[in-house]
Amino acid sequence: MSTVQSSLTFAWLEVTGLCNEFCDHCYADSSPKGTHGTMTVEDWMRVIDQLAEIGAADVQFIGGEPTLHPNLPALIRHAHSSGLSVEIFSNMTHIRDDLWQAFTDCGVKIATSYYSDTAEEHDTVTRLRGSHKRTRANVQKALSLNIPLRGGIVAVREGQRVQEAAEDLSALGVGMVGGDKTRAFGRASKGAAPTISSLCGHCAHEKCAIGPTGDVWPCVLGRFLSIGNVLSSPLSKIWGGDQLAEVVARITAEHGEGAQSCTPPQFLPMCGPCGPCVPSVGHCDPREADNAATIGSPA
Repeated sequence: MSTVQSSLTFAWLEVTGLCNEFCDHCYADSSPKGTHGTMTVEDWMRVIDQLAEIGAADVQFIGGEPTLHPNLPALIRHAHSSGLSVEIFSNMTHIRDDLWQAFTDCGVKIATSYYSDTAEEHDTVTRLRGSHKRTRANVQKALSLNIPLRGGIVAVREGQRVQEAAEDLSALGVGMVGGDKTRAFGRASKGAAPTISSLCGHCAHEKCAIGPTGDVWPCVLGRFLSIGNVLSSPLSKIWGGDQLAEVVARITAEHGEGAQSCTPPQFLPMCGPCGPCVPSVGHCDPREADNAATIGSPA
């Protein structure tokens, strides 16, 4: 096994495919018609335990919209009690009181997407009327509670007020604002089949993603590259298994060994290899800095 496969430090936990927004560029193809999948709360807690046992440091709960999962507070508390650092990637339109309590009790960090400083343009992207107002209000609430928050501006249309959106978040007090272009996965692909060449090349480098049906992927965008399923095999066996080795070989053949030099990046639609990393990462040296489109900088 190569050194890039020797440890697993971070996992995206996609607890639901349900989302109250319906963005055209959604890489996960989530929507109001999505479901929580077949993973039970007990299944997720078992996966969290397995991550802690094999030495992972961070998890990020994602979706869909993870705050729509009724048991997210319990999952957050279980991850925290297992010694994992927790971040939530949320559109911040639907945060219940029990979630705010779990956020503050467990030192949760939040990441969110933001599309414009104007409600009309932002709501047009999300296809949810009032989403801008709710997201902005909850950004302010998170900051008032001293919850670490970072924002990402995804450029999805020509003439979009991306710079103004970044400036708006900064003015609110968000210290870390990143940006990225639309990636050709999910609905953003407009029906085209996903390809390894469209990935950044850092997939499976100290990280994996686990979906709502238990499937394990090398990253959130590489969901067409299955490396196993936690409902049938323990994560420790999947991470060192033949499917992972085969997927890593395919990615390396396309991108080269140099693509593994980041330690590791958090590749999401809101950040490229040079964008904001997961909490445990303090440095990186990706081969191609121009893959990222960072707007602003940490405060």
